[in-house]
Amino acid sequence: MGKESYEEVFEALKKLLSDREEKATAAAKVGQISAELRTASSDSKPFDPVERIKNGFIYFKTEKFDKNPDLYRELAKGQCPKFMVFACSDSRVSPSHVLDFQPGEAFMVRNIANLVPPFDKVRYAGVGSAVEYAVLHLKVENIVVIGHSACGGIEGLMSSPYDGTTSSYFIEDWVKIAMPAKCKVLAEHGSSSFEEQCRYCEKEAVNVSLANLLSYPFVRDGLVKKTLALKGGYYDFVKGTFELWGLEFGLSPPLHV
Repeated sequence: MGKESYEEVFEALKKLLSDREEKATAAAKVGQISAELRTASSDSKPFDPVERIKNGFIYFKTEKFDKNPDLYRELAKGQCPKFMVFACSDSRVSPSHVLDFQPGEAFMVRNIANLVPPFDKVRYAGVGSAVEYAVLHLKVENIVVIGHSACGGIEGLMSSPYDGTTSSYFIEDWVKIAMPAKCKVLAEHGSSSFEEQCRYCEKEAVNVSLANLLSYPFVRDGLVKKTLALKGGYYDFVKGTFELWGLEFGLSPPLHV
């Protein structure tokens, strides 16, 4: 059903309200169009995840892989990314989509609330191994931690006591990595609304992650030798803006894009 059908419904409803003599005809018209709309809706195919994945790969293969043979030939030999990126698992904030990273440009780690935990060979070995591989083996030149608007992980941190009384299996312990950010926001913006506090914390949590990266000895070595730079970013998908700031032994003014 197209736009005209909906307009016909509205016209028929007007007749029901204003013209007694045409009431029966209008009611019949409403019923007929409503039935057609329900039928059209029920005829639509249900979501097929296998078909979606298959079609997605076919598009990639024909429109990207086959049209850029030189790029993928080089990538087959190995990777040499300039960036390591920490980003949130949130489906709305894919760095490759937002920053137009091409294959081979960015080595990525995505997790709840884009957090980097402090150096811990036992507790956070997964993140630690990714940082080690990126810095020592891939020789990335930049590590970028990107926060974003409306982050569910940060909202959870700000709204929950996280004192062991919740039923979380993993999330509670994970987001507590950003507890210093929460404490700072509450101390400096305690009178602000909850929504504003979350926005402050989304950015401050990025700085906590940048500080945590300094606990990795090979990251510190890279900073001292000037072979590595740390940067914070913030993507607001509501406003369509991006902020970028640096941490080379101190914060530099953010770049607004």
